Amino acid sequence: MEQHPVIKTPLPGPRASRLIETDRRYVSPSYTRMYPLVVENGKGSWVRDVDGNTFLDFTSGIAVCATGHCHPRVVEAIKNQADRLIHMSGTDFYYGPQIRLAEKLASLVPGNNPKKVYFGNSGAEAVEAAFKLARWHTRRDLNIAFYGAFHGRTMGALSLTASKTIQKKHYHPLVPGITHIPYAYCFRCAYNLTYPKCNMACARWVEETLFRTTIPPEEVAAIIVEPIQGEGGYIVPPPEFHRELYRIAKSYGILYVVDEVQSGMGRTGKMFAMEHFDVIPDMTAIAKGIASGMPLGAMVAPADIMNWEAGSHASTFGGNPISCQAALATIELLENELIANAVKQGERLIQELRQLQEIHECIGDVRGKGLMVGIELVADRSSLNPAAELRNGIIRKAFEKGLLLLGCGTNSIRFCPALTISSREIDLGVSILDEAIRETAE
Repeated sequence: MEQHPVIKTPLPGPRASRLIETDRRYVSPSYTRMYPLVVENGKGSWVRDVDGNTFLDFTSGIAVCATGHCHPRVVEAIKNQADRLIHMSGTDFYYGPQIRLAEKLASLVPGNNPKKVYFGNSGAEAVEAAFKLARWHTRRDLNIAFYGAFHGRTMGALSLTASKTIQKKHYHPLVPGITHIPYAYCFRCAYNLTYPKCNMACARWVEETLFRTTIPPEEVAAIIVEPIQGEGGYIVPPPEFHRELYRIAKSYGILYVVDEVQSGMGRTGKMFAMEHFDVIPDMTAIAKGIASGMPLGAMVAPADIMNWEAGSHASTFGGNPISCQAALATIELLENELIANAVKQGERLIQELRQLQEIHECIGDVRGKGLMVGIELVADRSSLNPAAELRNGIIRKAFEKGLLLLGCGTNSIRFCPALTISSREIDLGVSILDEAIRETAE
């Protein structure tokens, strides 16, 4: 596959256009598609569409293909397992890949206490399991989540989500007892800490105001939070945010549940993003990059918290043997080389984006850790007024030039390429982005 974008046809091309028309007739219209990409194959950080156009992929399937598209080691693990056993349902029987992966995940998630693992098929299922376990273990009914959060689309995970109103429209009533509060926000100076002006540990507002005026802390089962907010805009909170929230949770017997679905599995330069904040959570929800494209979700908790009884929760396909083998191969690659590459290339990406920020007045902020990086598009940096349409136009223009990007939040572009990405590919992607901004914003 070419190592540079090749656009041979108008986009979409003739074959892609026909498939998109068929898609419109038969596929749910609830899916969101930013631009008309119809993929045929992929390798590493590159994908080719059905008309032979080649694109540099800075999305990795929404941070799923951690080892890149079709990494040979992952493909080999999938093929070998498919020859032996495809399915036997780990909820009723036992098989080696699920057991070995549980043992590995228990060793990787922070904390020295014995842990257990629940397997599902997706991030939403991992969050759903954590949501249910929090109620089971604490016998409490209330929960705290955050504005801007995205935890999934099943009814429990959706109830915790507060990303876009369209995601909840016509689905009420949702699961009751959830209070949403702002994420990484200083309640004393009313300033979003995306652009920090003070060092206030803003999470103290939960204890000083919320628990005093709105909800009794002794009835709260869990605080459910993303270490770095994903769909909300790739927002990196100040270090005090999680530490103070965790302190408050422990003061009232509240479980601290972290959604590492997008931020985990090496994405931020550590196996789990929460390691940047020196907090050991009570539960960790994992998915996306765990199996490099195969469907798998996991929820990890200390054994004394995961104390529910047989039949309390299960999943027919969760922990499928092929997905588990893909995950074991992925973890080996992460530990041996890819987390280190995420640190190296993430630093390069942020540096180059900050150089673009100096050139383009429309880039209001550059932030991130490892290869979980975001930029905000604004009308101008003096006002920081969000420029959502400009953001969308830049993403579409980049697509036309052979670079795949995704938005997040109101006006941000996220960069979540494969952790295998090279320095040359980083440079090339930023160069295409520069052209897209110039042609769209100026």
